[in-house]
Amino acid sequence: MEFPNQGSESSSQLRKIGRGKIEIKRIENTTNRQVTFCKRRNGLLKKAYELSVLCDAEVALIVFSSRGRLYEYANNSVWATIDRYKTDCVNSSNFGSVSVTNTQFYEQETTKLRKQIREIQNTNRQILGEGVGTLKYKELKNLEMKVEKAIGRIRLKKNELLFAEIEFMQKNELELHNANMYLRAKIGETERAQQQMNMMPSSEYQPLSSQPYDIQNFLPVNLTEQNPDYSG
Repeated sequence: MEFPNQGSESSSQLRKIGRGKIEIKRIENTTNRQVTFCKRRNGLLKKAYELSVLCDAEVALIVFSSRGRLYEYANNSVWATIDRYKTDCVNSSNFGSVSVTNTQFYEQETTKLRKQIREIQNTNRQILGEGVGTLKYKELKNLEMKVEKAIGRIRLKKNELLFAEIEFMQKNELELHNANMYLRAKIGETERAQQQMNMMPSSEYQPLSSQPYDIQNFLPVNLTEQNPDYSG
């Protein structure tokens, strides 16, 4: 027969054994390190939120991942909290120690940024085919996949531009065809109108005053002229 106290003590011991104790050092496995970072980052952000709500405190939290990604939380503006922190540091008596701490912090951030810049530059050179002699097979395979993805995106964008240009040219072709048909119709109407004007009958009689007359017999001159086929 077990007593309740003994049961609770045994269960607490099991919980302690199951949970274990984590040694505080850098996690070498990349996947485990990323999972641990996500979990603890979310817990840290949650604690910061709870502290700001429960205690009405001004909290600003800034976290940079190992890849340089920024995560932040602030119940007020982050920059406003930083400005307030700088003002308090200036007015405090331990200005020298705070300045040294800030200097060390900025030096560390500068070192991280320089490292990231070097990595980006190396990646760009490797994409261009430079400095790939020292890479291993797995690294070359990853680089090949990156290049293929980049080429795929470039080709997709190029095809989009070509299709847009073709659509624009087809639209212009249709407009020119419609304008050509309109001009042809106008030319046909003009030709039909000209033909109708040519087919209209001219005046059958000419005014008498328009013909020359002989003074003696009052006949038109062209009637008194001799026909060359007959003698006089």
